[in-house]
Amino acid sequence: MPYDLGPGALVWLAVACLVAGFVRGYSGFGFSALLIAASSLVTNPLNFVAVVVILETVMSLQHAKGAGPDVDWRRVGWLLGGAAVGLPLGLWVLTGVSENTGRAVVSGYVLLMCVVLLAGWRLAAEVKGAGNGLAGVISGLANAPGMGGLPVAAFFAAQPMPASVFRATLIAYFPLLDLYSAPLYWLAGLVTWDTLWAALIALPVTLFGNWLGGRHFFGTDPQEFRRFAIVLLAGLAALGLGKALL
Repeated sequence: MPYDLGPGALVWLAVACLVAGFVRGYSGFGFSALLIAASSLVTNPLNFVAVVVILETVMSLQHAKGAGPDVDWRRVGWLLGGAAVGLPLGLWVLTGVSENTGRAVVSGYVLLMCVVLLAGWRLAAEVKGAGNGLAGVISGLANAPGMGGLPVAAFFAAQPMPASVFRATLIAYFPLLDLYSAPLYWLAGLVTWDTLWAALIALPVTLFGNWLGGRHFFGTDPQEFRRFAIVLLAGLAALGLGKALL
């Protein structure tokens, strides 16, 4: 049994995979953050970083078809350059702290990003060049607990960039970030045989949730649904923070 979790914890994580996959399929947002935040309530969230990255990569590849022409590769290069600096530092910090401290850091970060996303801040013009490198550093730091997508999504959402470029650039960036992250996770001891077994077990549930969400059974606009997902994410993060502090 992966990570020696009890039946109740496994059911909780299976439901979390389904819900997180549904949210991602419906709104294109939040899978990694939702699953990491949910896992923090039943185990050390760092145990599931590599699992989440594997699942996220598979789903990104599902949506990669046709994205190529709209990718801003210069922006992707800056982001990856920054992430190359941020990720090793983030892993060094997180793997050197206790489980409760790691849970508190992850939950606090998620709450902060929820506030940023809900605030809806906007920039007057697109950020070019080195500004994307700085966003990459933050993304790399955040990818230590497997959530490097949140700051980049918030950064892109604040800019007046075409939706097609937004989506395609994220689709191109995330798998490349994950390929860079994988050997560093292994060196940090976050990848084991349990990681692969847990990913294989979770994959069907996750892909089913993603498929359901992609069919848009609800009449809610994806943007409004994304707001609901952020509130749900904030609630999970608050529970995780409470568990870490109490």
